[in-house]
Amino acid sequence: MDDPVDAKSFAYRRVVDLSHPIHPGIPRWPGDPPVKFTTAATLESEGFRLGSFSMGEHSGTHLNAPISFHAQGVAIDAYSPESLVAPAVVLDVRERAAAGADHRLDVSGLADWEDKWGPVPAGSIVLLATGWDGKWEDPRAYLGYDARGGMHFPGFGLAAARVLLEERGVAGLGIDTHGLDPGQEEELSVNKLVLEQPRIALENLANLDQLPAVGCTLVIGILRLKGGAGSPASVLAFVP
Repeated sequence: MDDPVDAKSFAYRRVVDLSHPIHPGIPRWPGDPPVKFTTAATLESEGFRLGSFSMGEHSGTHLNAPISFHAQGVAIDAYSPESLVAPAVVLDVRERAAAGADHRLDVSGLADWEDKWGPVPAGSIVLLATGWDGKWEDPRAYLGYDARGGMHFPGFGLAAARVLLEERGVAGLGIDTHGLDPGQEEELSVNKLVLEQPRIALENLANLDQLPAVGCTLVIGILRLKGGAGSPASVLAFVP
C-alpha cells in the first residue's frame, strides 16, 4: 500500500543515544528521591530475574511536564506520540561554558548561530551542548556546588528562550545539564516559560557533541505516568 500523501519520514545514517544509564550514583537535584534498585527474584532461587526500581520523575535524562510548575498544566501522560518526534538543532556553547560555569545563552549568542546556520526552524527542539555530560560521573562537579552549596552550570538565558519560543515557534528546549536554567537561576524562569504550553523540556542529555548543528530527528521515549510531573526518558537522535 502506498504511503498517504501527508506521511512524514526521515532518512538517517546513524543513531545516537542521548540518555544516561540510570544507577543509584547519578547526580540528583537537591531534595530529589534517591535512585533505588531492589531484587525481587533471582535465577538461583526463583529461576528467573526480576527487580524493581524507584526514582524521582525529574532524575536522570528526563522530560518535564507542565504540571511541574502550572496548576492547570497537563501531566506527562498527556503528551501525544507525535509531539515526541521532532527535528532538532544543536547550539554548541562548550567553549564558552568551559570558560565560565554560569554561562547562559543570550540573544547575541543565538544570533551568532543563526548568522551561520539560518533561522532556527519552527517546530524544532533546540539543544544546548555545554559539554557538562562529561562531568556526569562526578555529581558534585556536575551540579557545580560552591562552598555555600550554590549550584553552577550553564543554561538558556530567559531573553534567548523567549525569542526561540515566541518568535521562532520551537517545539521545546533540551540541555546536557540538570536544568534548562543556569544553576544560579533559582526562579527556574526558562523551565516555567517552556511549560506554559505542553512543549518539550529535556534535561540531563548526553552525547550532544556527536550531533550536527542541523538535520537530526529526535525520538523521545517516556513512561506514561498517570498524572506525573515528568518522566525518565530514552532519547534517540537519528542523524542523516
